[in-house]
Amino acid sequence: MATLGVGTQTSEQALASLSNMTCKVAPIQVDEYLQRIAKAQAYMQANNIDAIYLNAGTNLTYFTGMKWYASERMVGAILPAIGDVQYIAPYFEIGTLNGFKVVEGPIHGWQEHENPYALFVSVLKQLNINDNATIGIDESAQFFIFDGINKAQKGLNIINAQSVTAHCRMHKSVNELSLMQCAMDMTLAVHQATASMLYEGITTTEVEAFIKKAHQKVGAPGNYFCIVLFGVATSFPHGVKDPQVLKKGDMVLIDTGCKVHDYLSDITRTYVFGEPTMRQRMFWDHEKAAQMAAFNAAKIDATCEDVDAGARTYLAAQGLGPQYQTPGCPHRTGHGIGLDIHEWPYLVGGDKTPLAPGMCFSNEPMLVIPDEFGVRLEDHFYMTDNGPHWFTQPSYSIDDPFGLNA
Repeated sequence: MATLGVGTQTSEQALASLSNMTCKVAPIQVDEYLQRIAKAQAYMQANNIDAIYLNAGTNLTYFTGMKWYASERMVGAILPAIGDVQYIAPYFEIGTLNGFKVVEGPIHGWQEHENPYALFVSVLKQLNINDNATIGIDESAQFFIFDGINKAQKGLNIINAQSVTAHCRMHKSVNELSLMQCAMDMTLAVHQATASMLYEGITTTEVEAFIKKAHQKVGAPGNYFCIVLFGVATSFPHGVKDPQVLKKGDMVLIDTGCKVHDYLSDITRTYVFGEPTMRQRMFWDHEKAAQMAAFNAAKIDATCEDVDAGARTYLAAQGLGPQYQTPGCPHRTGHGIGLDIHEWPYLVGGDKTPLAPGMCFSNEPMLVIPDEFGVRLEDHFYMTDNGPHWFTQPSYSIDDPFGLNA
C-alpha cells in the first residue's frame, strides 16, 4: 500500500494545518544562569582551576545569557573560581553589550589599537589570579584567541575549559528540557505536514522552502538547518550538492530542526513516496530495530559507547557492518544536543562517559546502502532516574511513519 500520510494534501492545506506552538514556554531566567555559574565555580574549586575564559558563542550564552557572535575581535568573559564574571570587549561595543547583559559584571574595554590579550592577563591580576594559575580556555574559541593569550601571559598553566563547560552543559535542567521538548514537538509537526504535501515532480529545493515556512508557522524563526534528499541521494548522510526531483518509489529522507529560545530540535524521518519494495522495507525495519536497541541499552551508569554498541550489535547480527562499514551504519549512533546541535557527550565507540539524569541524545544509527538509498530515523531521548525517555515517539512503520493508524 502507499505510505500513509504521504502526498495527501496541497502545500496550502498542509500549512493551514499548523499553528503557533511556543506560547507555553519561557526563556532561561537570570536565577538559572547564576546556578550554572555556581556549579561551574564549585567544580573549578574542586579541581584547582582558577578561572575559565568564555568566548562569544554558546558557552558565553550558557553561563551568562549574553548572546554575541564570535568574530576576529575578542569578546567574551572571564569566569573566576571565586568572584563575579568579568566581561572583555572592544570599547565601541560596550553600550551594545550592556543591552544584552543578563548576569551583571563589569565590562573591561580595549581600544582598536590595543592588545585585548594583555587586557585579559591584566584582569586576571586584578582578580588576584597570578602567573602560576590554571586557566581554562573555551574549547570553541578560535586558535588566534588561545595564541594571543598564550603570547601575552607568563607562567600560566593554560588548559582546555571543556572539563568545566561539558560538566555543566551535558546535564539539562527541567527548564532546558521543556524548551527542547517544545522545539522537538514543533519539528515533528513540520515533518508530518511536509510528508503530506509531497507530489511527483517536486524538487528538494521546493521542499526546503516549505519546511522553512512550516517552522515559521509553528513559531520558530525558520529552519536552523534542513536536509532534504530523494532516491540515491539518501545514501549520502549529509546530502549532495545538486537538488533532486521526486519520483514514485523514491526513498525520502528529511532531517531538520529549529530553535526555541536558543534550544534546538533535530529530527529525521525516512519513508517511501509510493509503494515500498521488499528491500526498502527490510532495511527500514532494521533501522527501526537498531534505534530501539540503542534506546534499550541506555541505562543509568551505562556508558555512551554501550549505547552505540547496542545498535551495532543488532546490525552485525543482520550481516550489516561490521562496525562503521557499509552496508551498515557509517557514523556514530548519536550526539548530545542543547544550545549546540552537536555537543557532549556522544554515543560512539570510545566515549566512556556514564549516562546520568539530564543528559540528552539523538538516536540515529543510520543505515547506508551505497548507490541505492539510506535510512535514518532520528529521535532524541533524555535520561531520567529511571532510564531514557523519548522527546518524540519514533516513526511507527514504513507504511505509517507518523502513526496515523497506530
